[in-house]
Amino acid sequence: MKAISRFILTGVLGWKIKGGFPDIKKSVIIFAPHTSYWDGLYGKLYLIQLGIKYKFLSKKEFFKFPLKYFFRIFGSIPVYKNKTYIDYIAVLFNNSKDLHIVLSPEGHLAKVTRWKKGYYYMAEKANVPIVVSFIDYKNKEIGIKKVIYNPTNIGIVRNEIAELYSDVTAKYPENFSLEIKK
Repeated sequence: MKAISRFILTGVLGWKIKGGFPDIKKSVIIFAPHTSYWDGLYGKLYLIQLGIKYKFLSKKEFFKFPLKYFFRIFGSIPVYKNKTYIDYIAVLFNNSKDLHIVLSPEGHLAKVTRWKKGYYYMAEKANVPIVVSFIDYKNKEIGIKKVIYNPTNIGIVRNEIAELYSDVTAKYPENFSLEIKK
């Protein structure tokens, strides 16, 4: 499956893979920019070719009959916006030897001016690193920018992440906004 996904992504679709995935068993993987449903397809192919165990976080609205079966088969779990959800994700990490949770910090395909902070709190609560992954349509590249191993200050982490995405072009650039906190 890994080789097939890599062949489709690079050989058929013409994407370049940048940066290797770190040798870690658990992480919160943020994936941006997310302005198109195509991001999910390319991201899924990228993750499959990595050969890691992962789960996607998706809007809870997608988990209605009959779509809920499709989303569950493809590794999605619904997002519920409450503080106990962070605890739920931490428990998933604690009960697994090998797990990566993938999400878009933007939270929507439409342009947002404030990124969601859940990725930070999940990583902090579960004591796992944040892997900053990207998709760049201008250069047709997908991969890893950096790993933030010990996130200790949300403001610093958010600024660092914004800087890492500053040279990345979304499929729909007008819908991508970097939130920089001082």
